[in-house]
Amino acid sequence: MVRMVVGQVRRRLGRAMALFVAVLVATTGFTVLTGSAETSRLTVSGVVEADFRSAYDILVRPGASRTPLEEQQGLVRPNFLSGQFGGISISQYEEIRRIPGVEVAAPIAMIGYVTVNGGVSVDLSDAVDPGLDRQAVRLELSWNTARGLSSLDGDVPRYAYVTRHNIVWPEMSATGVTWSDGRPRPPTSSCQGRPSPIEILADGSERPLCQYSDEGEVGPLGNQEHRSSLDVVHLRADGSFVTGMRDGAPVVSDRLSSVVGWPLSLLLAAVDPRAEADLVGLDHAVTAGRYLEPDDAPEPLEGAQLAGISQVSVPVLATTSPALDEGLVVEPSRITGPAVAQLPGRDWSDAQAELNAATAVPVGERTEARVTDAYAPLAAPGNEIGSLNHIIQSGAVTYTQGDSGLTPAVAPHNPGVFIDTMHGDFGTSWFGADKKFRPLRKAPSVSDEQLVATAVGTFDPQELSGFSEVSAVPLETYFPPAANGADEQSRRLLGRQPLEPDSNPGGYLATPPLLLTTLTGYPGLTSSPDPLSAIRIRVAGVTGPDEVSLERVRSVAQMVSTRTGLDVDVTLGSSPAPQSVTLPAGSFGRPQLSLQEQWTKKGVATLILKAIDHKSTFLFGLILIVCLLFLVNGVSAAVRDRRRELAILATLGWPRRRLAFLIVTETGLIAAAAGCVSALIAWPLAQLVGVQLTAGHAALAVPLAIGVSLAAGAVPAWLAARTRPATSIRPAVRPPRRKAWTGRSVLKMALTNVSRTGGRTLLAAAALATGVAAATIVAIVTTSFHGSITGSLLGEAVSIQVRGVDLVAVVATLALGLAAVADVLYLNIRERADEFAVLRSSGWPVTALARLVVFEGTALGLIGALPGAALGIAGSAFFAQQIPPGLGPLLLIVVLAAAILSAVAALVPALLQLRVPVSTLLAEE
Repeated sequence: MVRMVVGQVRRRLGRAMALFVAVLVATTGFTVLTGSAETSRLTVSGVVEADFRSAYDILVRPGASRTPLEEQQGLVRPNFLSGQFGGISISQYEEIRRIPGVEVAAPIAMIGYVTVNGGVSVDLSDAVDPGLDRQAVRLELSWNTARGLSSLDGDVPRYAYVTRHNIVWPEMSATGVTWSDGRPRPPTSSCQGRPSPIEILADGSERPLCQYSDEGEVGPLGNQEHRSSLDVVHLRADGSFVTGMRDGAPVVSDRLSSVVGWPLSLLLAAVDPRAEADLVGLDHAVTAGRYLEPDDAPEPLEGAQLAGISQVSVPVLATTSPALDEGLVVEPSRITGPAVAQLPGRDWSDAQAELNAATAVPVGERTEARVTDAYAPLAAPGNEIGSLNHIIQSGAVTYTQGDSGLTPAVAPHNPGVFIDTMHGDFGTSWFGADKKFRPLRKAPSVSDEQLVATAVGTFDPQELSGFSEVSAVPLETYFPPAANGADEQSRRLLGRQPLEPDSNPGGYLATPPLLLTTLTGYPGLTSSPDPLSAIRIRVAGVTGPDEVSLERVRSVAQMVSTRTGLDVDVTLGSSPAPQSVTLPAGSFGRPQLSLQEQWTKKGVATLILKAIDHKSTFLFGLILIVCLLFLVNGVSAAVRDRRRELAILATLGWPRRRLAFLIVTETGLIAAAAGCVSALIAWPLAQLVGVQLTAGHAALAVPLAIGVSLAAGAVPAWLAARTRPATSIRPAVRPPRRKAWTGRSVLKMALTNVSRTGGRTLLAAAALATGVAAATIVAIVTTSFHGSITGSLLGEAVSIQVRGVDLVAVVATLALGLAAVADVLYLNIRERADEFAVLRSSGWPVTALARLVVFEGTALGLIGALPGAALGIAGSAFFAQQIPPGLGPLLLIVVLAAAILSAVAALVPALLQLRVPVSTLLAEE
């Protein structure tokens, strides 16, 4: 039997080689492509595992704190905690800490926005004319934000009065007022009874220089504020400047500078220092001073009182950067004449009105400053940053959803929120007058004492424990806010820079907490019913996106929810997800902007892993199917080619089992040889296409080739066993059953020919349909990964990694399907050689015969492409969980491409057949 098999292989070397190549291609392709599927799974798993865990695994919030967008789409806005104040009690926090599996439970209590008074120094030396006896320098201010798109020019000017006359300076102390000339002076009614610098005029008379008035100036919100005071400067003969007294000595400088107050709104929060250190390494991010201590508490400021009210120091850790986009332009000008000459002895409100109306001459150079210039000196350790008695709290943004994305609704404007009638108004940011997108309210006062934030140290958020950019959850405490332009016009308006927040507490972008204190550092916090805004939990024993880790997180989350009744979210595997936002125009020149924000999509990593597992399984199945179809076709072709020989053997008395064993043995020997060659070339081919393939995996090509070939040859072997002697005289291809279809056109003849070999046609169509399905699936999956599943930074990273090996799989699978089509067409033409000879003898031109074959190939391509595309849609819906809109053009391209490629594949056997002389074809018959 073996000798006979070897002889048959040698006598029919062409068909044996075709079967050998079929097995070789199918086995090698299967081995390499299953390796590519494994590479896809490993690559995706590696990316997801590396970027799986962010700062914490579980977020606990007060009940009913989820927004409609979060409930419906799992989306959470960046820095949403800026609008969450309280809701969790200390007892609930302690209960969470006792839950088994909780490694770190870090509470945070959002307190609200506080106004701190920064300042920037402006050099006025070049604006002073040393030849003048008296002069006033006016400072006109222009504030800007939103990358310069918002410009605020309505602030009141600041003034510096420069005189060559002697000045008697007052110096305040706990025991009273002393004067620089040593002479005591009784209180006077001028300057509202406040001690003020006194100018000694040429006639020896004294005139007080009132520096501010009780009424103040009109602020940005219509309230009265002390925004402008008069700087008094004595220009001495040597050109130096005296600006006051300190510790009994004059303050002298060679350069004249004036400090312009810069009110800033900073968000204050209370944390547990130990938990923050364990969670994000906050203690290692301290850049100056010291870290917060768990027992830090408010302390009285000895001997310090403001308007008879005791002052209390609240320890805070201040950020090194205010994370605000604010700028200031100062333009100096000089005033002389009556407005300056009449200034001494007048109430400041009257003198200021006359100076505002006076003509000024531009002098010196303009000064441009950024918010960091005003904040940096303020945040130094030991500095008193600002008052904590007047605190503003903001609510959540309300959105409407349209075709272009989300649009925030404008919130009502309530100027009274900014007014602090108890502790006085010393400056409100002009940015607070801009449009509000978050509702504001004034927090109740927690103390009758004056609370002063005192910096114990500074921290740099960039130095916190690093996490991957694609898994940095914006739900955390220190996420920097930014929104990039979503279209070309917005990007151009923003100067290719992101939009950042300003000192408007109700502005669209919310800053993270910039000032941190302890839970015991803010008075009355721990004694309030529910002071905590959120608790961030890290679960012990979580190592990656494995089932055990996921179960540990799920178990802890369930226990937290059961024991506390709070809202619990598993943030493990979450990732920033880009969202389009249309921001309405502002009140100070900023136009409407189209923005893209990085929101949080919860559970992205788990969805991606599940989708990739489904995808790998589906592609693996498609590869297996197309390999089997290809081999079934090849073995069937070998059986069909030997039908007369098998019929003769049956006539000679061969039993069915010997006929089947003959086919199986021949197929197995060819498959074993092809498997050995496949094992040798699979590894270098895998390296060439960037697929990870081990030597052991490549060696599996031998048993794989034999097993798959025997499985594919089972049906042809069964058909061979049923061979009857009459088969030897039957035509290879049955004549058409419907004679009405024949002879009318080349197209109808082609369709008739395709229907004459129904089983063979369906086999080739199935192979091609599998390849088309793979191409359709990858195209749809790519679209879907850019949509709901990978509409996130983590998903984007995964899609970029997977696309290469998916393309290899699709191209190889489609190529195998086209090869099956070409093989079927070749057999059809070869078995109908007598028909082609008759047609050529009767005068059919070569072009007509070629067109006939091309039509057959096109019809076969369409028969396979249409169900293949439908299978691709079903497969993508299976693991992508949606069918993206607008698939019509994509599917049309896939179907037409498959039909064209099938037509091209048909040309090869057609050309081979047409090259055979007619006499040879007739002689064979």
